[in-house]
Amino acid sequence: MSRKIKTIAVVGRPNVGKSTLVNRILGARKSIVDDMPGVTRDRIYFDAEWLGREFMLIDTGGIITNDEDEFVNNIFLQARVAIDEADTILFIVDGKSGLSPYDKEIANLLRSREEEVVLVVNKIDSMSEIGNISEFYALGLGEPHAVSALHGSGNVGDLLDEITRDIKAKDEKEDDTTVKIAIVGKPNAGKSSILNKLLNKERAIVSDVSGTTRDSINSKIKVDGQEYILIDTAGIRKRSKVDYGVEAFAVDRAIRSIREADVALLVIDATEGLTDQDKKIAQTIEEAGCGIILAINKWDLLTNVQTHHFEKDLEKEAPFLNYAAKLFISAKSGQRLEKIFPEAQMVANERAKRISTGLLNKVVNEAMDLNPPSSVKGKRLKVYYTTQVKSKPPTFVLFINNLDLIRESYKKYLIKKLREAFGFFGSPIRISFRQKGEKQ
Repeated sequence: MSRKIKTIAVVGRPNVGKSTLVNRILGARKSIVDDMPGVTRDRIYFDAEWLGREFMLIDTGGIITNDEDEFVNNIFLQARVAIDEADTILFIVDGKSGLSPYDKEIANLLRSREEEVVLVVNKIDSMSEIGNISEFYALGLGEPHAVSALHGSGNVGDLLDEITRDIKAKDEKEDDTTVKIAIVGKPNAGKSSILNKLLNKERAIVSDVSGTTRDSINSKIKVDGQEYILIDTAGIRKRSKVDYGVEAFAVDRAIRSIREADVALLVIDATEGLTDQDKKIAQTIEEAGCGIILAINKWDLLTNVQTHHFEKDLEKEAPFLNYAAKLFISAKSGQRLEKIFPEAQMVANERAKRISTGLLNKVVNEAMDLNPPSSVKGKRLKVYYTTQVKSKPPTFVLFINNLDLIRESYKKYLIKKLREAFGFFGSPIRISFRQKGEKQ
């Protein structure tokens, strides 16, 4: 029997930053954010996750009208519907504008409920404003949590720890060893020809007319005792050139196939070189957390000089793809196609790899000793603890002293050292940072 997903509702009067906090929790700008009160008029539901703990997040909003009484009634209506559905309520108040009569009215409603209520004082953007939270104790809802949803400062991570503490982390599916390979790329790069060669039959339509494959086609195959699912997808063109309707849906399905796959085989036409569109598709694969193999097709049509330049250009134009596995193939002659399956298996294994906490901390500490981070205004980044929170793709959380001390260049350096130590060949790596107080 499937377990019930915990539901967490975000409520409060308009313009206190509810949608901004929702976006911060989700890690993406998914909810509508505007300075105009009442922008979020309906309840909006999101699937959310924190350190492997899954929950449903409900964003709600108040509606402003010319009639104050009606305004209050509408606020209560929105709050009541969300509260009735929720296991935990995040009650958001504005730390800059202070305690409002509407806050008191909502608090009166919440105190009568059995559900857990967590009071969150938003817009506390600096330590100098921390005193602003004291007046909210008067709401009688316990200790307020000070956060800045807009800037990400404050204890958002600690807040998430508290509201998800009773959620069991999901178990990753280890029993299914089937490797899903999405064959992706621009139209006419040779995707369907590769699929047909691998399956040794005319499974997909092959044509010189780009856009022949309109839908994702799944084929199961067993090689050396290992099962694979090959997903042939529609060619992904520049969005400005995609016609609305059938092609747009086909491209959406191709992108969805990438998100669901273990490994994406990005087919690149060697005669055209690495194009901007190839780079965009590669970025889509990376953002999806999918493993990647660059399959440079039509390699047999290049001269020795051209092959040399191609490899150099690839390294120069797309350094972010240095971690990707690379195969130089020919769908027409079958050159090196037999390497696709073992390469995909290897990338899938790297993407699923887990590192022991002790070894992980040793490598991170050594990396920091070797190249200490630069100080910022006299302060230096400290990493107290590092842990791997999930795999597929490998995801790490570093507990640090101050989020303001993180620089993108140093984040890239740490990823590089993780790759040097543990490989993760062909797989993207995710690292994030959580702030803890200075150790005494």
